[in-house]
Amino acid sequence: MKSTICFDDVLLEPQYSEICSRSEIDIGNTLKNVGRLNLPVISAPMDTITGSKMAMAMFAFGGVGIIHRYNSIPQQVAKVHNACFNEQRHVVGVAIGVNNDFVNRAKKCVDAGAKIICVDVAHGHHSNVRHALNVLKNTFGSQVHIMAGNVATLEAFNDLADWGADSIRVGIGGGSICSTRIQTGHGVPTLQSIIDCSVSDRDASLIADGGIKNSGDIVKAMAAGADFVMLGSMLAGTDETPGEVIKTPGCQPQKVYRGMASKEAQRDWRDKISSIEGVAHIVPCKGPVENTLSEIVVGIRSGLSYSGARSILELQSKAVFIKQSSQSTFESSTHITSRL
Repeated sequence: MKSTICFDDVLLEPQYSEICSRSEIDIGNTLKNVGRLNLPVISAPMDTITGSKMAMAMFAFGGVGIIHRYNSIPQQVAKVHNACFNEQRHVVGVAIGVNNDFVNRAKKCVDAGAKIICVDVAHGHHSNVRHALNVLKNTFGSQVHIMAGNVATLEAFNDLADWGADSIRVGIGGGSICSTRIQTGHGVPTLQSIIDCSVSDRDASLIADGGIKNSGDIVKAMAAGADFVMLGSMLAGTDETPGEVIKTPGCQPQKVYRGMASKEAQRDWRDKISSIEGVAHIVPCKGPVENTLSEIVVGIRSGLSYSGARSILELQSKAVFIKQSSQSTFESSTHITSRL
């Protein structure tokens, strides 16, 4: 039986560094058919994370947002218009499914200005995804970037790349509001999936998606082979996320953060519930997403500096992982509260 590791099971060994300023560190990366992004962060296609406001804010900060698909085609097109048609003409992505109207949805959104089409399926290693990728590649060619997922194994990663995906979301069951592993008994720790998929010889970007709790996990994901990370919970509660602010007397303002396979999201979208593989949660409001992204950038640059790396590629070539015990995991935390 194979042993696996997750983010909290490992640390990166500090190494000799000649980096005198973190401004020397370049954390950008390139998405095929899109260009270079200064921030290797993609906001998740969730109805409580990415609408037009988040997509605009992500691009302004150097990343990119994927507008969720739990809306009608006209609604999604309108969100693309609000992200795209201004002086800078923002890069924005849209999520689509694999059934019924996926080709029409993709065409309408691309016509509106979308540069990334994300085939958004919980279990991406599937014949429906193969069919969708083949159709999309034949339809758009190199006109857009085609993202797909999610997958957990090298075989799946290679297959999606061969089917036409330019980037692949890696991670099943690790999200903070995801209950897939509990509901189905299936999944692989996200860091293990990244390590396994990073040895692929295919020309597809690896997007780490799920289980990332902090900037340290982002650094570990990139050191293990991820080109980008996709974030949900770390961005939840920011001003740019969709949803109303919940105000309760005597309490900090809050917002809803929910999985797309939660009963609440399914009911709101299609007025019916199938397999429940997510939950809904209330999170504190955090203010502008720019503040959160600024903290993430500082954390990533600090992480690379500890390995003496000036780029993601250099980090991947120099990184040395070590396993930590449960007690060292505790020591790694800010454990002063345990003494009180």
